[in-house]
Amino acid sequence: MGAKHFHFKHFSLAHDRCSHKVGTDGVLLGSWVNIKQHDKFLLDIGTGCGLIALMLAQRSKEDVRIDAVEIEEKDAGQARENIASSPWVQKVTVINQSIESFSATRQYDLIVSNPPYFSNSLLPPDQHRTRARHTQSLTFENLLASAKRLLSPEGRFSVILPFVEGVRFTNVAAALQLFPVRRTTFQSRQQKPIERVLIEFSAENGCPEETSLILYGEDGNWTDEYIGLTKEFYLRN
Repeated sequence: MGAKHFHFKHFSLAHDRCSHKVGTDGVLLGSWVNIKQHDKFLLDIGTGCGLIALMLAQRSKEDVRIDAVEIEEKDAGQARENIASSPWVQKVTVINQSIESFSATRQYDLIVSNPPYFSNSLLPPDQHRTRARHTQSLTFENLLASAKRLLSPEGRFSVILPFVEGVRFTNVAAALQLFPVRRTTFQSRQQKPIERVLIEFSAENGCPEETSLILYGEDGNWTDEYIGLTKEFYLRN
């Protein structure tokens, strides 16, 4: 990774003008999310530089269409540039708009978001970073209500969050009749506490599939599980 670009196997991203940079959270979610054979319409909420939208484009069928909503004008502009230089320019459309005001002409089979989650910490001086990282501009309630409104009846909504915020998010989702169907905890090392949780929600209220993922093994190298999950993206895999 350079100061301005991040290179994957099949596409590269510029992220120097974005408030939401390329990071492990986004790569994890884009690799983990469940894209089904019958999915036609996908939505990325808070696309930033377009990372997850492009990961979805790489992983999905040719006729799939992906809308990528981004409230920040600079981020949306850079996302458009990244998509224009990718192999999937016909599959992805960037919309510079808040998700609360976004009105789609279709319902989505899959919605994905790497959302803001800091709610009780000091706000950064940069307003753009505040929007990208803090729930002040997009609360869990508003995000989930938007996802509920835009999902198809059998659609799924996938997010990545810190563990504690994931518990609160799940409680808010239940009030809107969205329930976990798949959940994966993520740790950097075996002896570390759980740092992230990836959750897939749907209207189906049942027993979720529970798994775990560790980034580094005892030898200090990436685990086979993490390599397997991200092998279609990282150059080093």
